[in-house]
Amino acid sequence: MKSTIHTYLNKTTSAAPLAVFRIGFGLMMLYSIIRFWAHGWIRTLYLEPQFQFKYYGFSWVQPLGDFTYVIFAICGIAAFFIALGFKYRISMLVFFLSFTYIELMDKTTYLNHYYFISVLSFLLLFLPAARYFSIDNLSRLKIDDKSTPQIPKWTIDSIKLLLGIVYFYAGLAKLNSDWLIKAMPLRIWLPSKYDIPLLGNLMEQEWIHYAFSWSGMLYDLFIPFLLLYKRTRLWAFVTVVIFHVMTRVLFPIGMFPFVMIVSALVFFDARLHERIINFLRRLLLPLRPFAIPLSRKRNLINPPELKHRNLVVPLLAIFFTIQLLLPWRYLVYPGELFWTEEGYRFSWRVMLMEKMGSAQFKIVDGAGNSFYINNTDFLTSFQEKQMSHQPDFILQYAHFLGDHYTAQGYENVQVYVDSYVALNGRLSQPYVDKTVDLYTIKDSFQHRDWILPFNDEIKGL
Repeated sequence: MKSTIHTYLNKTTSAAPLAVFRIGFGLMMLYSIIRFWAHGWIRTLYLEPQFQFKYYGFSWVQPLGDFTYVIFAICGIAAFFIALGFKYRISMLVFFLSFTYIELMDKTTYLNHYYFISVLSFLLLFLPAARYFSIDNLSRLKIDDKSTPQIPKWTIDSIKLLLGIVYFYAGLAKLNSDWLIKAMPLRIWLPSKYDIPLLGNLMEQEWIHYAFSWSGMLYDLFIPFLLLYKRTRLWAFVTVVIFHVMTRVLFPIGMFPFVMIVSALVFFDARLHERIINFLRRLLLPLRPFAIPLSRKRNLINPPELKHRNLVVPLLAIFFTIQLLLPWRYLVYPGELFWTEEGYRFSWRVMLMEKMGSAQFKIVDGAGNSFYINNTDFLTSFQEKQMSHQPDFILQYAHFLGDHYTAQGYENVQVYVDSYVALNGRLSQPYVDKTVDLYTIKDSFQHRDWILPFNDEIKGL
């Protein structure tokens, strides 16, 4: 067993797939930052709200006023440098830290693909993605240079493994009665897409809702294996393109479909990536006079062993162990996952719920006086929508209200909420025990026993 692992770790392969992946990743992240900025979302999501919902343990991560734009600028510049392969390690570290800081500023904006970018950028920190066709190796830009440096095979396989985890766990999450038996929540969402050209009429057909639900589950479960197998790889990639283009047409989820399409290219062998790089070489040929030749020649065909491999490999083994185990943490909590959402995030559960709620907060002081809160006095409409059906949001907001009115001079403040939530087309039902003073409850990883029981059952994973 030990010798097998050692043999595998010493296998090498062309650096071209990793170089293409680096370029695609950097350019898409640059475009994402520009797009986010251009839509004005920096101000509306981070600067205008007077209160941000925080991840547990990260309340110290705050927007920095107008300097928040600087964080986004730094993140975008780092992404551009990653695409160029310029000071790659530093650029990737800066991108990882700045992007993750942005993600942690407000939990309201949580999306699975934001988490995916943070996880992927952390992984890329340890991979030799600038070994080929980068400013860090300018001699590789020669149009007549046909040599390709070699890198450890496991470095490319690690990206494949991460993509496989994302897909496979997303497929496992769809193995539940709401998704497969009731076609929920697609049965709610798809009819609203009636105005899509050519496909609009189909979106109202019940059989389409079930077809999309079942095909989505099968796609997520099997696409990693079909991409790995050479005979099915091309057709699998065509399926990836069709699936994610359809996802982008039907749902406004930003750049994620394109990220997954470009990422799937890493499953192809080096010949395709060499053709892509040769195409880029021709595009960059006018810049050849500005290339700075390396003063010392190095053996790029058979480079030395990856630096610090004895440290990097165990670290990435721990990293992937966490990725494999973290989505299962919901099993330690009682109750229905979709209802309590304890262990729901960071588990690749994508678009599985249509959950809506209402939350009316009441403040009671020590003298017995009470009054109700207009949530729009403190929250944006987007924040209120997210808060109304997520228990950790409800608790954080209750503490914010308690602190606010304590600072206003009220004594012995108590905070109660009367809340109702509807899940995947069911009638709304009471969500939080309205007799519990939420201001006395501290946020933690413990089970939230102040959430009322779910009056139905969702079978499956």
